[in-house]
Amino acid sequence: MASTDQPVDELVAEAVARVAGAQPGGLEYVVDGAASLLAASAERWPGVSRALLGAAERAVGRCWAAGWQPADLVRVARRELGPVQVALAVDLIAAEGRRHPVAALDRRWREQLRELDARPWWPSDEAFLPEFAARHRLDRFALATAALELLRAWALLPPVQPVGPVPGQSAPRASEPRSGEPRMLGRIRALLAKAESTGFPDEAEALTAKAQELMARHSIDEALLAAGGGRSADDPAAVRIGVDNPYEGPKTMLLDAVAAANRCRVVWAKEFGFCTVVGFDADLDAVELLYTSLLVQATAAMHRAGSRKHKDGAARTKAFRQSFLVAYAARIRERLAEATERATEEAAAGRPDDFRDGAGGGAGPDGGPLPAVPAGGLLPVLAARAEAVDDAVGKMFPKLVSQRVRVSDGEGWVEGRAAADRASLHRGSGRIER
Repeated sequence: MASTDQPVDELVAEAVARVAGAQPGGLEYVVDGAASLLAASAERWPGVSRALLGAAERAVGRCWAAGWQPADLVRVARRELGPVQVALAVDLIAAEGRRHPVAALDRRWREQLRELDARPWWPSDEAFLPEFAARHRLDRFALATAALELLRAWALLPPVQPVGPVPGQSAPRASEPRSGEPRMLGRIRALLAKAESTGFPDEAEALTAKAQELMARHSIDEALLAAGGGRSADDPAAVRIGVDNPYEGPKTMLLDAVAAANRCRVVWAKEFGFCTVVGFDADLDAVELLYTSLLVQATAAMHRAGSRKHKDGAARTKAFRQSFLVAYAARIRERLAEATERATEEAAAGRPDDFRDGAGGGAGPDGGPLPAVPAGGLLPVLAARAEAVDDAVGKMFPKLVSQRVRVSDGEGWVEGRAAADRASLHRGSGRIER
């Protein structure tokens, strides 16, 4: 049994271990007892703060080794616990991040930390818990309880398939972003912003379809550069994107529609609330950009459609919205596939001026000459890329099953398809929740 007479490091380590190993039936009792010991003395509280940060850094490091990433750990806190644990998760991730030079981190890892705003703000490790408690108006017992609950949730996470280098163990990918990639994505965002600002649905649809064609053109240029030896061929990569309830099935369908149009594959881990998207780096960027936009638009359109009731007065809103989002995803799949097919056909036939990067001449993804279509044609190049993605999915996830999503409301289906026809495939703002 732990005692307040123990050295602080031992006290914290034992409290964390007891809570992590507690059975669900007696969890509340164990958490209360452990939190009471940690919070018992105001004089020892700064020492508890330092020791708890050390224990958290080790716990976070174990999660990295098990395949989890920063956005994943925050998602666990959001799904299973509450706002205090979410804020605490961000800070504990920031504390662990002090061990790794930012320049040594993978690009996508850095992006996650930036989106989470995970950076140390406390003046010292001894001051962390007192300062956090003051910020969130918590007493010592409440904060100790929240920290123990969070560390338990992380301790119970099983290993998952890694999707990128782990800090401190692997060098960044050789396919770090080239100078031309941000410019291309910036051009796409600008095109999409124009579509967002127009008040004419037909113009918005044309602009957003052009945005998807530009994404597809960029993907084709990347493939041709790799095939022509203009760039060392990289391997498919992977990212995780959060997909939570409500209506997680239709949301996953929408993500799959965007991924398929951009030559990527989606694997849904329903129990963890995320999808793994596998593809080449430039294509993954396009998927994240477009899915964020379409999800926001779909949700807004769904709420504008309102609620529904049966003739007897019973609510059928859930069935209506489920059917609405399934139909929306299905129609978006058709629209994106059409845009990608147009871009592929035009690239195979020759490069139209619309796809030249800037006025006054063409440029490839690196800012150099546009890559030429090889003698064997474009389709074998794209087929090889698709095969590489399929092989990567097979290696990462050797046991996959298909998932069906049911539709039970005809009106929801009709309105969902209509909303997808009105959707702008354009919104470049907002963050993707991985």
